[in-house]
Amino acid sequence: MKSPLKKLKRNKIICLSHKEDADGICSAALIKEAFGGDSILVDYPSQMDALEEIKNDIMLKKLYICDLGLNKKNQDKFVETMRELKNKKISITYIDHHDLSKSILNKLTKLKINVIHDIKECTTVQVYDKYKKKLSNHSRFIAACAAITDYMEDSKKAFPLLQIYDKQFTLINATVLTYNIVGHQKDTDYLLYLVDELSNSKYPHQIPNSFEFAQIQVEKLSLLINTIKNSIKKMRNLGYVEIFDSGASGAVNFVLGLSGKNVGVAYKERSDHGIYAVSIRGSKSCKLHLGKIINNLASECGGSGGGHKKACGAVIPKAKIKKFLHDFNIKLDLITHS
Repeated sequence: MKSPLKKLKRNKIICLSHKEDADGICSAALIKEAFGGDSILVDYPSQMDALEEIKNDIMLKKLYICDLGLNKKNQDKFVETMRELKNKKISITYIDHHDLSKSILNKLTKLKINVIHDIKECTTVQVYDKYKKKLSNHSRFIAACAAITDYMEDSKKAFPLLQIYDKQFTLINATVLTYNIVGHQKDTDYLLYLVDELSNSKYPHQIPNSFEFAQIQVEKLSLLINTIKNSIKKMRNLGYVEIFDSGASGAVNFVLGLSGKNVGVAYKERSDHGIYAVSIRGSKSCKLHLGKIINNLASECGGSGGGHKKACGAVIPKAKIKKFLHDFNIKLDLITHS
């Protein structure tokens, strides 16, 4: 007798993407435009939990995973989850630009997962480049906005996209989009609404109330400047501050600039997870790959982390935040002066 499950026609398409910045939201929008399906938006702490739920969906046919980098703490579990999904004949495409070890890359490739990975291009630009035949011309603009917000607008594939549009027009749309995303991190329905609007060829400035909400976020950030200026602490190689009234990612650039150091760190407590969410930025003169350093260091502290060369993040257990900062400062010192 045939299994009842074999009679089901699996047809569900899911895009699992990063919810905390424009690159993740824009990636989800382009995947939705190209293939339809459902979007699931997550932050890094909830990434693996979401995959555990997804793998039990008996209707799942295709899975796209976008802008969700791996780290030493979750990479082995991620590979095992991918193996379970492949055993169920699920088509998987993993698109990302965070640092990825060769061993993990090889394991994913051996599982016949479609891996699209380039650390020099933001995820949305890679999505556009791969699927542009299925996308509207408007999707080029969405990719350009994502490249700006990820500080990767000068890359080989992103730069030509930005030349198509007026610079100020693109900058203001990218900024409005970013502030709307940052200000709605606790409102997943709104973030999914943004995905839908962008996938339907809307400019960020055309989304109702987007300018008004961006203005609110800008005012909140402006109030942070004096707070950060008065609270910032410095070590030899970095400046750092704990954030209470805003997201760490929105404040860390102020920390970098006001500290006068080559590395800025901002962190905020996530009481629901018992951790600190940490954002790190490097100046133009910083020659180190911060994402690689943080991947190793966060793992040593019992957390996780990673990211780009000059912009990355980490999740650190509350009790280990001072150790993390101390060890990070020493690590920067050792590498810089070795």
